[in-house]
Amino acid sequence: MTVGELGEFGVVARIAARLPQGAAVLLGPGDDAAMVSAPDGRVVVSTDLLIEGRHFRRHWSSGYDVGRKAAAQNLADVAAMGAVPTSIVVGLGMPADLPLTWLDGLTDGFREECALVGASVAGGDVTRCDLVVIGVTALGDLQGRAPVTRAAARPGHVVAVAGRLGYSAAGLALLEAGRATGGEQAEREPRWGDVVAGHRRPSPPYACGPEAARLGASAMLDVSDGLLQDLGHVAAASGVRVELDPGALPVAEPVAAAAKELGADPLDWVLTGGEDHALAATFPPDVRLPASWQVVGRVVEGEGVGVTGRETGPGGWDHFR
Repeated sequence: MTVGELGEFGVVARIAARLPQGAAVLLGPGDDAAMVSAPDGRVVVSTDLLIEGRHFRRHWSSGYDVGRKAAAQNLADVAAMGAVPTSIVVGLGMPADLPLTWLDGLTDGFREECALVGASVAGGDVTRCDLVVIGVTALGDLQGRAPVTRAAARPGHVVAVAGRLGYSAAGLALLEAGRATGGEQAEREPRWGDVVAGHRRPSPPYACGPEAARLGASAMLDVSDGLLQDLGHVAAASGVRVELDPGALPVAEPVAAAAKELGADPLDWVLTGGEDHALAATFPPDVRLPASWQVVGRVVEGEGVGVTGRETGPGGWDHFR
């Protein structure tokens, strides 16, 4: 059965029935708008758009994968402000011949990714579209803390990362080269399952965002467009230079193995690969960082981002470049 056969109101009812509501959602799907609590009195808001063929391919990613990915990239943005995600709302465009099983997987992906942080899907909208188009807006609670922006890094501060880097880029490269397959079969391939899964469903270190805020992080963001490019935003906003130590950058074994298979430099994926949604932050030098954070560089006088002993050009993802 397809979404076209079920009809708009049937689709909405089907989605709502699969989405239990958490404590932050005071009024969920069914009315013109949802209502969510704001315990802090302030709400952190982030929104992103995913378009089939640009951000995902249905022959590589299931509906469940796409739901997890769409939720993750927004929840990570909220965590990168030092906030705890509370809810998301979803705008969904889809073709009439989209199978209901794919839609159900998408809904389940939203629900299960949100459950990792105790958030809920509060509501949204659906429409007919030639491609699958997903717009997600995430809300978060600062719990009384100041937001961590990109603008307060200072010379002498250390640069640290939490989470995985290079996985999504490695998985995408293997898929594009035909060395790995999409769908559920990919995760059963012992050599490439980790990196292909990393491309299909990122694993942001959500808890590390509020943790960094409590530790006194001076600047923070999630790595969605590549470490070099995203830290460039911190450098520009703070009026400083970020200098990375190539020997300290984490190159995981699955990423290194994929690079060897394709004759690539794994550090390129770590530096410029996007969509892992790791967190990168700067901290005053006297902050004792827990094991979840790995120091990879320092903040100095100047501008831009550099890697000691390595030539770097424009790196990372830019939708219009």
